[in-house]
Amino acid sequence: MIPPLSLRGVSVRYGDRPALSDVSWDAVPGLTAILGPNGAGKSTLLRAALGLVPATGEVRFFGRPLADVRNRVAFLPQRASVDWDFPATALDVVGMARLPRLRRWWGGLPGPDRDAALSALDSVGMADFAGRQIGRLSGGQQQRVFLARALAQGADLFLMDEPLAAVDAVTERAILAVLHRLVDEGKTVLMVHHDLSLVSEHFTDVLLLAGRVVAAGPVREAFTEDSVARAFGGLPRMMVA
Repeated sequence: MIPPLSLRGVSVRYGDRPALSDVSWDAVPGLTAILGPNGAGKSTLLRAALGLVPATGEVRFFGRPLADVRNRVAFLPQRASVDWDFPATALDVVGMARLPRLRRWWGGLPGPDRDAALSALDSVGMADFAGRQIGRLSGGQQQRVFLARALAQGADLFLMDEPLAAVDAVTERAILAVLHRLVDEGKTVLMVHHDLSLVSEHFTDVLLLAGRVVAAGPVREAFTEDSVARAFGGLPRMMVA
């Protein structure tokens, strides 16, 4: 099977500071949690794979360069990286995912693409907010809108940077339900995550980082007290009996 994402010897430096060192890893279909302490390179790994930060090494998506399969790859960034004052509605934001499919870039979305955007909003419980400016939504609602944008793209691989950070319990459950549905449809979700208590219940695989790969594989094999302690420099409180 060709991995949806394959990294070989990927390294990133910010000035004199190494952020990632010689990361080689193959993603597998399912829901993978990318875990590690602050500064472990979790977000950097996604951004390096997408070419958003300079990196060395080789990256392949479905065995090919990103440019060849860009429509098959969706990215959900951290909320902090988004300009929420931008004068766009929730439907506008989701509709942007359909633009690469269009032959023209003006005149609004054609009916089928508008319907796809509305359907994506509905799937995350945000259809009633389609006409609301994104800055007037709550943090959890904003996160749902950007998840809907990723869904509207019709991708096969989803790279998500902390989609559950600072959201309420209702939003967390809604997002996790959508992610499980994607996996059931044969999609791959790679998600930077921080809550270790959710890993065993919701994820199929893990990638533990500490500037390098500490452990990777199925949760039952790679998400152990030993591997977590090596990644975090000791067991986090939530894993101490």
